[in-house]
Amino acid sequence: MKREHVFQTTTYIPLPREEVFEFFAAAENLELITPPELKFSITKLPEGGIHEGALIEYKLQLFGVPFGWRTYIAVWDPPHRFVDQQIEGPYRVWHHTHTFADEGEGTRMDDRVRWALPVWPFGEVARPLVAAQVRRIFAYRERAIREILLAK
Repeated sequence: MKREHVFQTTTYIPLPREEVFEFFAAAENLELITPPELKFSITKLPEGGIHEGALIEYKLQLFGVPFGWRTYIAVWDPPHRFVDQQIEGPYRVWHHTHTFADEGEGTRMDDRVRWALPVWPFGEVARPLVAAQVRRIFAYRERAIREILLAK
């Protein structure tokens, strides 16, 4: 049985959903909300902006190892949700669902990532380390999103 893992987090942002979603519709903002030690950079953006079927290519480092990452926008439903999934990169599976919902005076943003490591079952040895890294990246991301959006 090839094992998949799930990471979920919720971020509340006291801004309208359309404004929060708009921030994510600009792929270049991903560089702003990724921890600097990952040396993340976008190498190819889709023409005409993000849309269903768009391919986005990145470079980054995990644990000091450089690699390329290519994702596909499987669902694009502004301003409610979008899904990106890895088609090339460090994971066997990376399927990230972003949902945006009105809550009170602001927006609740839910992230759900289904992920799996390569070379199963041997890759599972690294699962605790990778899971901790995913939690840390999303904690950084939440702080950065709040700082950027609330500074406007």
